[in-house]
Amino acid sequence: MGFVILVFFILMATVGPRIFPFNTTVNFSARYQPPSWHHWLGTDYAGRDIWTEIVYGSRDVLLVAFWTAVITLFIGTLVGMLAGLIGGFVDQVIVALINLILTIPGFSLSLILAAVFSIQNAVEFGLLLSITAWAPLALGVRSQVLSLREREFVTIARIMGMSKFHIIFKELMPNVISFLTVSFIGVGSGAIQASVGIMLLGLAPFSATNWGEMLTMAVQGTGGVFNPRGVYYLISPIVCMSLFTLGCFLFANGIDDFFNPRLRRQ
Repeated sequence: MGFVILVFFILMATVGPRIFPFNTTVNFSARYQPPSWHHWLGTDYAGRDIWTEIVYGSRDVLLVAFWTAVITLFIGTLVGMLAGLIGGFVDQVIVALINLILTIPGFSLSLILAAVFSIQNAVEFGLLLSITAWAPLALGVRSQVLSLREREFVTIARIMGMSKFHIIFKELMPNVISFLTVSFIGVGSGAIQASVGIMLLGLAPFSATNWGEMLTMAVQGTGGVFNPRGVYYLISPIVCMSLFTLGCFLFANGIDDFFNPRLRRQ
């Protein structure tokens, strides 16, 4: 079920804009219409179709989630594996840095940086959200590596003089891939919530059809939150975020059940 939900949103973001072209024409006579055959989710404050806005907005939201997850996974995996594999003084320094990062409220820091710097695209947004998100992942990867580095295959690789690069990416990586997959999905889900929250506050409005910008206009810009006829414009992006989060949760649990031998035996 989680896979089906995620595929639905991926198709919405990739194929949807070609099937449902977004019409930017303003028609105030058709504003806040209820759902109908012509407008599946009704119309917004300017008489534009809400469904096509949701479809177009999903591209930016999913791109932000993707780049945040990729950057976070890259930094967290590299740092965690180096700390767990090298050990000693290097491990102590890295753990101290991770503990320092964990004390920083990530969302608050992202709000400050979003207010200071201008966010222009999804990659910059991903970098912004990854500043602190990599720390808990690195700690988890380090724990995984500590439990694996004394295994026979790692010892043999060291005796044979294999490089750290080979041990990390050839020996250890296949054994933590399930953990990384689940983490990738979790980070992406959290990135969507964080990015929409930042856009709701008007700190990174790089796209007019983004779900966060839609919420901003519904709550602050057009009074849609006080208009009973504007309820569809308000709840549509909220429902989409909730469904995507649910899909990530179900799919991550399914992946964990599939790869985890203890859960599989139960």
